[in-house]
Amino acid sequence: MSKRIYEALNWASSFLEQKQRDDNAGEILLQHFAGLNRARLLADIREELEPEIWTAFQKAVRMHGDGVPVQYITGVEDFYGRTFQVDPSVLIPRPETEELVLGTLHRLNSIFEEKHELEVVDVGTGSGAISVTLKLEKPGLIVAASDISAEALATAKKNAVQLGADVNFIQGNLLEPFIRGGKKFECVISNPPYIPNEDKYWMSEIVTDHEPHLALFAGNDGLDVYRRFMEQLPLVVKEKALIAFEIGFGQGEAVAGMLKATFPGAFVEVTNDINGKDRMVYAHVGL
Repeated sequence: MSKRIYEALNWASSFLEQKQRDDNAGEILLQHFAGLNRARLLADIREELEPEIWTAFQKAVRMHGDGVPVQYITGVEDFYGRTFQVDPSVLIPRPETEELVLGTLHRLNSIFEEKHELEVVDVGTGSGAISVTLKLEKPGLIVAASDISAEALATAKKNAVQLGADVNFIQGNLLEPFIRGGKKFECVISNPPYIPNEDKYWMSEIVTDHEPHLALFAGNDGLDVYRRFMEQLPLVVKEKALIAFEIGFGQGEAVAGMLKATFPGAFVEVTNDINGKDRMVYAHVGL
């Protein structure tokens, strides 16, 4: 038995509300399975769904009701105006990370002016959202990206190919492969794991049960990866360089302090995201 579009949406909204999920997810999922944008979906709201679409949609809504993120069901998420493939091996790109990319591009243009062929590395690239976006937004950059996860790198490579970005992907733990290769960069950017371990006990199971813990949690205070960065960064940054980190709420002062201790004389700034939370830390080295 099939359903009209409005009936399917009403069912999904009611079901997801009972499961305490975002009832708007039903509309996103139906657009995906019906192959319609929002305007067309609403214009055709009294049309009947094909039985196989209704069946697939019901299954997807129930999956989301059980906690599976919508993006892992549809296999995509938008970032900086582009569509990236995502799967459970990678963190789902967030809007806050778009702000990190925007801030980094602005500072690269300001610090290095018209210099081309700046070498940039995205550490812990995941889906490749940061590295691919930087390359496409500023094609003169020479972009490398690392991740410890082979599965994540496979997803990042697919996104780079699909979106036409020339990025050099390397498997390795943080900056280790570049230290071994004697490589140095004008910019190191990273959205590393920064959530304290104990936070997993109160966070939504949509995140904790489905997104990769390797990309989320970083010790008792969430700062373990930044501490490792401080050991490695002096070995890979050029004399004049920009370091750009995404951080967790309330970590700005601590991470800024680490960078100031590691690079005495550097200009370090903490900036807030659109919600007014400290979210990015930038260090201008050798200026």
